[in-house]
Amino acid sequence: MATLLHRLGRWCARHPWRVIVAWAALLALTVTGMLTLAKPLSNEFSIPGSRFEAVLETLQEEIPEAAGTTGTIAFRSDQPFTPEQEEAVADAVERWNDLPDVTATDPFEAQAQVDSSQEQLAEGRQQLEEGRAELEQGEADLESGRQELADGRAQLEEGEQQLADSRTQLEEGRAQLDAGQAELDAQAQQLDAAAAQLDAQLQELEAGVAAGLVPPAQAEQARAEIAAGQAQIEDGRQQLAAGQAQLDASRAELDAGAAELAAGEAQLEESRTQLEAAEEQIAEGEQELADGRAELEQGEADLAAGQRLADLTQGFRLVTEDRTVAMTQLSVQDAGGLIPPETTEAIQAVGGDLADAGVTVTYSKEITDDLSTLLGPGEVIGLVVAALVLLVMLGSVLAAGLPLLMALVGVGVGLTGAVALSQWVDMQSITPALALMLGLAVGIDYSLFLINRHRQQLRHRMPVRESIALAVGTSGNAVTFAGLTVIIALAALTLTGIPFLGTMGLVAAATVAIAVLVAITLTPALLALLGPRVLPRKARASLAAGDDHETHEQDVREADTHRGWAAVVQRRPWLAVLGVVAVVAALGYPTSQLRLGLPDGSSEPAGSSAYLTYDTVREAFGAGTNGPIVAVAELGTPVGEGETALLEAQADIAEELAAVEGVVRVLPAGVSDDRDVLAFQVVPEGGPAEASTEALVDRLSGAVDRIGQDHGASIGLTGQTVANIDVSGQLADALPLYLLVVVGLSLVLLLLVFRSVVIPLLATGGFLLSIVAAFGAVVAVYQLGHLSPVFDVHEPGPILSFLPILLIGILFGLAMDYQVFLVSSMREERVHGRDARTAVVTGFNHSARVVTAAAIIMISVFAGFVWAHLAMVRPIGLGLAVGVLVDAFLVRMTLTPAVMSLLGEKAWWLPRWLDRILPDVDVEGARLERALGRTGDDTPSAGGHDSAPGSQEEDEPELSPSR
Repeated sequence: MATLLHRLGRWCARHPWRVIVAWAALLALTVTGMLTLAKPLSNEFSIPGSRFEAVLETLQEEIPEAAGTTGTIAFRSDQPFTPEQEEAVADAVERWNDLPDVTATDPFEAQAQVDSSQEQLAEGRQQLEEGRAELEQGEADLESGRQELADGRAQLEEGEQQLADSRTQLEEGRAQLDAGQAELDAQAQQLDAAAAQLDAQLQELEAGVAAGLVPPAQAEQARAEIAAGQAQIEDGRQQLAAGQAQLDASRAELDAGAAELAAGEAQLEESRTQLEAAEEQIAEGEQELADGRAELEQGEADLAAGQRLADLTQGFRLVTEDRTVAMTQLSVQDAGGLIPPETTEAIQAVGGDLADAGVTVTYSKEITDDLSTLLGPGEVIGLVVAALVLLVMLGSVLAAGLPLLMALVGVGVGLTGAVALSQWVDMQSITPALALMLGLAVGIDYSLFLINRHRQQLRHRMPVRESIALAVGTSGNAVTFAGLTVIIALAALTLTGIPFLGTMGLVAAATVAIAVLVAITLTPALLALLGPRVLPRKARASLAAGDDHETHEQDVREADTHRGWAAVVQRRPWLAVLGVVAVVAALGYPTSQLRLGLPDGSSEPAGSSAYLTYDTVREAFGAGTNGPIVAVAELGTPVGEGETALLEAQADIAEELAAVEGVVRVLPAGVSDDRDVLAFQVVPEGGPAEASTEALVDRLSGAVDRIGQDHGASIGLTGQTVANIDVSGQLADALPLYLLVVVGLSLVLLLLVFRSVVIPLLATGGFLLSIVAAFGAVVAVYQLGHLSPVFDVHEPGPILSFLPILLIGILFGLAMDYQVFLVSSMREERVHGRDARTAVVTGFNHSARVVTAAAIIMISVFAGFVWAHLAMVRPIGLGLAVGVLVDAFLVRMTLTPAVMSLLGEKAWWLPRWLDRILPDVDVEGARLERALGRTGDDTPSAGGHDSAPGSQEEDEPELSPSR
């Protein structure tokens, strides 16, 4: 590797402009890609397959209006809102609703509806009571009508019976009359026959008298007898006439009875018709009563369901009772976790007009997140400090500016290329910030190591191009292996199975890889162009005058085993070890109290709109309003038809959710089109990042299974707090595998670099101390609130859920960097013949100055992010700054020399069988130097420098491959 890098350095030194043009073209290409392909970054932390993600997908599919990216807008007024102010807010809400995919609610109108709901319920209850009274009166009237109908029916039946009896009597009378008439007619016929017979007897008598056949006396007697018979017949006729008269009178009576019977039948038929009409009226009345009863029951059910939901939402407000604060939640559909910048600008522009009406408007972080710039004042200050350190160390503006330029080129290519890839890869807002942080830190350090080696060689009068090539072959080799450890640690974040974390790691790893490439290609090219000007003017003058006194003094000082920090440590190694452990213990004690979460509005800067909105909502409407838990119930069958069935289904589930300890209220949040999915907002007592809310999620997680079984539904939870718990749990599960892979690969890499079993183990053990100290500092500041004013932490809270695994990965890589840079110098001294204890001091003296500067620079860069405008980056910056501080100055520069001094030659122990199979990577470049005819104690035999950056070097030896 050293030989290959030596050739690469020599080629870059010979063709500097080709290298510069190539990097400039690459930067132009990535910038163009960023400008044309970049998409807005997201603050949504997605974990496919997780509980909250699966529920959120269901919500997006079934009730998309309830699954948009939601931001909160708070309205304040010094005095109760005037009608004009309310109208101005309503107009603003209307204008927000006119924006594409934006939905907002007028808080005053919504509050009026909430306030009137109880009145409406009371009115409904009064109407039901009135309806019940009317129904009871109708039932009484109907019962009276039924009684009258029954009486009429009885009278009708009695009349019908009387008519039937009369009809029978009439028929019997008529029959008797007919019989009497027949008898009279028969008697009349008998009388007529008797009269005719008497007439015949009389004629015969007269004829006999006339004929003298009958004596007069006999004739007289016969005439008397005939007259008596005729008299009897006449009496009979008179009796018949009287009987006929009596029959006629009876018949007249019968006819009158028949007429009366007919009139009774007509009257009876009329009564029957009236009864039938009354029966119809009663039937209609019964139907009306049944309908009224059903309507009353439905009204009672509606009222009961409405009352149940009203009880659940008791205390819910969008406008405070003193009417000085109002809030609305604004939802943007298909925002992917981040509202597009043009939308946020339009939202804030509309809200800005409310200032003229005397209304103060603030917005939550979802609306105010500004990811258009990655560098803020804090980051710039960090770079300024780094520049000052470089200037002090290198003594030349050109030399000091070179590492900064290299770092900027590296992060420029890395970040613009990554942002261009956002067209196809979803990225979070923290992804480029992390890459920027690491890219700047390692980019400066890696170039600094090469420049420092090159300057040392120039002071020993090595030609410029030869020095550049050797610096790349030696320090560049160490830089490559150091960068490889960082890349491994970052790329291994993909093993967590969490896409956003894997993307974050790959982008940062790619940026570090580019920083390494910039260091070993562009840095040599620019060094070739600078020539001797990379040295301070005084050093160039001394070399030109042939005065090597300063360089000689520095060599003597570095070779002195009684001077320097390592010599002090070596004299009292156990004290150094105990001191390091004590300091780490003091810094790391808060680590046991670590609590993880995702940032909310409370973590934003105190005067920011996001924090003011969060605080306003918390004070006016309750902390839980800032982050409700979303419960989504998938029913086995769709809810029945009608509003009441829906209200009852919502109330059934909501009441049981509300009964869970810690729930303030439950609000229905939406219904799917086919009415088989219901959404609810569960408002907790605490804010989304509070421990009480996490405990509530745990209780709800157990309760929803039981509630779902009771109602034949499957209920899931989502929301920010649920995401916190799921992300933290999955990260905890992924951490062991991640550590195994990262530590395992890095141990193998360090085994190759140092050819020692002990040193890689020592490096890993020291790393654990650095991690404890870093975690302790982060927890103390951001969770426990220590030194809050210094770090602008106005409201302590949980630590970013993925910070531990991120911090472990990054610090492990950086710790191995300093291990490589520092211990490789000790190994170089040992390879050049020093004994183990001497090599520790001399190697330390050779590298301590540049390692110290590099550590200060890295700490400065990371510390600059402690006050970054992106709040979630701040704890990462502090953790990395403290971690590097402890790792570089306590672990690598104090603990490591102490332990290696105690171990002596045992520190370099390697089994022979392992020594035979391990390839020699020659990280310190010793074999390269031997191939070039140089050793660590030699100075170049040739004096002066190259005549020009572009001159040919005919005298460079051809190198054979390593080993």
